[in-house]
Amino acid sequence: MNVTMAEYKLYCFAQSGNAYRAALMLNLVGTDWEPVWVDQFKAGEPRTPAFRSQVNEMGEAPVLEFGERKLSQSGVILTYLGDKFKKFQPHGADEQLECLRWLLFDNQKVGGFLGPYRFIKTLSGKPDPGALNFLKPRIDNALGIVNKRLSERKFLLGDKPTIADLSVCGYMYYPAEEYGFDIAKDYPAIGAWLERIKALPGWEHPYKLMPGHPIEA
Repeated sequence: MNVTMAEYKLYCFAQSGNAYRAALMLNLVGTDWEPVWVDQFKAGEPRTPAFRSQVNEMGEAPVLEFGERKLSQSGVILTYLGDKFKKFQPHGADEQLECLRWLLFDNQKVGGFLGPYRFIKTLSGKPDPGALNFLKPRIDNALGIVNKRLSERKFLLGDKPTIADLSVCGYMYYPAEEYGFDIAKDYPAIGAWLERIKALPGWEHPYKLMPGHPIEA
């Protein structure tokens, strides 16, 4: 019996918007990949000495493994895959810088606020009203910036999707009830943009694309 190994392995879990960015990119470029489930919630796997020594010293997912290499941080993974497969990559020095600007804005402000908000509200088991009240206006500000940008163009950098779009959308396909507000409804330009990304061949919902949903009790 012949056993074939996928070209790429992605250490991930279904609830992670950071991991979803990488998983979605792998699917959209049509490469041979498989998910490796990381037990974030029950075992706290990324924080274990074994994970830090064998997978990622930073104690985080996602991690993309191929051959002898392992890449971590979603922006790095997206950049690598874009360059490798010549898809969704920015072109020219100006567009590359603009793409980097949105990757950083996403990591700091968009996913950087949405991720912790959703975790505290829905996934932590102990919602903290003070933390939620701190994060919500910052989310509103960041989403307002993205919505304005997308009211003027089809995708963040222009008429075609890039890794900037795949990064910024990372936390936006999770159910509205997990946030307590509906991003697509409250920000119509974002909602239309999410539908355009959803129409790309290979798009899948994070709960279908990655393992670990629902969370085991």
